[in-house]
Amino acid sequence: MRRVVVTGLGMINSVGNDKESSFKAICDGECGIDTITIFDPESYSVQIAGEVKNFDPETVMNPKEVKKADRFIHLGLKAAQEAMLDAKIPEDMEKERFGVSAGSGIGGLPSIEKSSIILETRGPRRISPFFIPGALVNMLGGFVSIEHGTKGPNLASVTACAAGTHAISEACKTIMCNGADQMLVVSAESAITGVGIGGFAAMKALSTRNDSPKTSSRPFDADRDGFVMGEGAASLVLEEYESAVARGAHIYGEIIGFGESGDANHITTPSLDGPSRAMKAAYNMAGKPKLDYVNAHGTSTPVNDKNETAALKDLLDGKENCPPMSSIKGQIGHCLGAAGGIEAVVCLMAMRDSIIPPTINYTTPDENCDLDIVPNVSRKAELNVVMSNSFGFGGTNGVLIFKKI
Repeated sequence: MRRVVVTGLGMINSVGNDKESSFKAICDGECGIDTITIFDPESYSVQIAGEVKNFDPETVMNPKEVKKADRFIHLGLKAAQEAMLDAKIPEDMEKERFGVSAGSGIGGLPSIEKSSIILETRGPRRISPFFIPGALVNMLGGFVSIEHGTKGPNLASVTACAAGTHAISEACKTIMCNGADQMLVVSAESAITGVGIGGFAAMKALSTRNDSPKTSSRPFDADRDGFVMGEGAASLVLEEYESAVARGAHIYGEIIGFGESGDANHITTPSLDGPSRAMKAAYNMAGKPKLDYVNAHGTSTPVNDKNETAALKDLLDGKENCPPMSSIKGQIGHCLGAAGGIEAVVCLMAMRDSIIPPTINYTTPDENCDLDIVPNVSRKAELNVVMSNSFGFGGTNGVLIFKKI
C-alpha cells in the first residue's frame, strides 16, 4: 500500500485568517467567540458564535464571481490557496493525477435561507441562477479544482461534523489505491445564519451563555451546556510519499491510520460504541503506536465529552495509559463540517512546534471527564504520533492518526 504524507496546510477560523496566526492564537488560548454580527440575533435564544473576521471574499475570487458562490466556498478557497502555496506544487504537475476531496456538513445554508426568502416574498422568477451551483457541497471541490487546474478525482464528503475528517481519509484512500498521486483536501463551513442558529438552538444543542461569549464553550468542564457554532475552513495537500521526497517537499507528517464507524443508535445523541470502534480501527491500522496527544472532538456537550473520555480509556486499557487530550473548540467554536479539517491542521502544526494546545474555560472538574485535558494553558511536549477525533449527527465517526517523519 502506498504511503501518504501531508506537504501543505491552510486554515482560517475565528481567531485568524491564516494557519500561522490562527495556530498561535489557539495555543495562546485566545477566544474568537462573540456576539453574532452576521445577522441580528436579538430575538434568538442563542446570540453567540465564532465568526471569521475581516475576511473579504474579493481577495480570493474575482469581484464579479463572488456572488456565484456561498460564503463556505469563499472560506474554502482561501484555505486551499494557502495550502497550495505552502506545498510549493510545481507548475508542471500532472493535473490528471491531482485530485480534490472536499467536505462540508451543510454547505450553502446562507444561500438556501436567502433564496427561500426571495421565493416567498418576490416569487420563483427572482431566484438567482447561481443559487444551486453556489450552494451545493460538492461545488466547494468544483470551484477549488477549477482554480488550481486539478483534473484527478473530485470527491465530496457530507457527513455532518465528521465531514472534514472523512474528506482527508477519502483522499488518503485514493492515493493509497493509486487513483491519484496528490490530493487537495478542503473542508469548509459557514452556517451562522438565522435558520442555522435557530435550528440548533431548537434542538437544545447550543450553549446559551449569551452574557459571557468568551467562556461559553467549555469542553470537558462539569458546567458545559452545549456547543458554540463556529465557521471556517482548512486545507491539506496530501501526496504519495516517494513523489513528495523526490521533489524535495517539506513533509508535515504521514497519515498512518484512519478509522470510520456508524453508531446505528440515534440521529443526534452519540453513542460510546461508535466512536470507540472508529478509534480502534485507526489505532489498529497504525500498528498500535504510542500516542503522544489526542485532539478531541470535545464539543462541550454533556454526552459527547463523557463518551469520548470513556472511549479513549477503553482504547488504551485505562486512564493511566492515556496521553494528554485537548479540545480547541473553546477557542474557535464548533466549525461543524470544517472542524475535522481544522483540527487535523492543528495536529500537524502541534507536531511541528512540539506544543499541545490547551482546553480553555476549564474551571470545574467532571468526574466523567477525568483525563489530562491540558487545562487552560498550552504545554510544550515532543509529539511524534497524534490522533484526531470527529463524530457527527447520524452517528457518523472518523478518526485520523498522524506520525512525524
